[in-house]
Amino acid sequence: MRMVDLIIAKRAGTEHSKEEIDFLISGVMNGSIPDYQLSAWLMSVCWRGLSDRETAWLTDAMCHSGEVLDLSSVADVIGDKHSTGGVGDKTTLVFVPLLAAAGVPMAKLSGRGLGHTGGTIDKLEAIPGFNTSLSKEEFIKQVKQVSMAIAGQTQELAPADGKIYALRDVTGTVESIPLIAASVMSKKLAAGANLIILDVKAGRGAFMDTVDKAKNLAEVMVAVGKTLGKPVTAVVTDMEQPLGSAVGHTLEVIEAIETLKGNGPKDLTELCMALGSTALVTAGNVKDKDEARRKLQQLIDDGVALQYFEKLVKAQGGDVSVVDDYSIMPTAAATFEVKAEPNGKRWVKHLDGRKISAACKLMGAGRDKKGEPINLAVGVVLKAKVGSAIEGGAPLAVVHADSKAQFEAAKDKILSAFTFSETEVPETPLVKASVS
Repeated sequence: MRMVDLIIAKRAGTEHSKEEIDFLISGVMNGSIPDYQLSAWLMSVCWRGLSDRETAWLTDAMCHSGEVLDLSSVADVIGDKHSTGGVGDKTTLVFVPLLAAAGVPMAKLSGRGLGHTGGTIDKLEAIPGFNTSLSKEEFIKQVKQVSMAIAGQTQELAPADGKIYALRDVTGTVESIPLIAASVMSKKLAAGANLIILDVKAGRGAFMDTVDKAKNLAEVMVAVGKTLGKPVTAVVTDMEQPLGSAVGHTLEVIEAIETLKGNGPKDLTELCMALGSTALVTAGNVKDKDEARRKLQQLIDDGVALQYFEKLVKAQGGDVSVVDDYSIMPTAAATFEVKAEPNGKRWVKHLDGRKISAACKLMGAGRDKKGEPINLAVGVVLKAKVGSAIEGGAPLAVVHADSKAQFEAAKDKILSAFTFSETEVPETPLVKASVS
């Protein structure tokens, strides 16, 4: 078997066999396939695509290119949730303890922020002492003991994906839907979960900028799961504007804790309910989504979900007093208001999530390259979102900055994120589609 034949076949639109996919991934791992040939194949995939079967075979081969965690001794059903990334997305911090409290153990491997999206690991590290670097043994033991763990991804899981992604990043092949699907699903399956819930973001604040693209990606990932015998369900959600009100690491942890206390923003709470009810029905814990929502809401109302968050923090070495004292996290030196122009009453027509993220990055909250230091304290708390009525001169956002210069750098970007209407604007629906 020769790699050049695979390139020619894919360029012609021919479907690969499982043996050819296995040969390709084996060559990636042992170095027998040079980067220039792999790059040519990746570009052929971008042009010609992969069938659902090919994508499933590629996923499986990448999954088994390294270590695969065995969580079968923990429980029959182990949950994992993945978001394709967005601005203000702190869902994991709410979802993991909430589902664990509902009886679904959660084994969650997360990443750091890159580009315009925030990372769960960065957010958790705003909590003093929280350890996100767990060994395989520590990770499995913690899921057994407290029904949940959130840790950083390791290079031992799906290493072929890391090698392929490094080339995709520099060859203009990142946005291929089957390659994205295989990348995401190979890591999820290698992490040992057998119940995978996907939150696929759609909009200018996401990598999939339209609902159609996001739904296509969701359908491919669900199809991969079915082919490989793993239950996968997906929800396509809005990411034109940021999720919730807070954007910035400490600020997002605060908002997540407030959501577990029952005081969270409507959209974040609704997303956790939508994803959580899907997970509980798929796991067989309840008969339908209405019962699931009632159960999840009761866990929040009774304070049980918050207790599970405290268990998570304590298990990973964090200071549990954070749930009552937010000041122990990195805190910006000052706050500044960004106010609307004094033009009478108007409604927010659009809110560009990428521009809000860019404003935070100007203050040091984001990174362009892996390993760059970031400022966990700074960020933006939105006071208006799409559909909000704004009186002239009213605050649009509160900026948490370490200096007036930081604020001035972010202010214009924040103002440019808002588009207004002279007539009333309906709120944007959060859930765009469900795929199972």
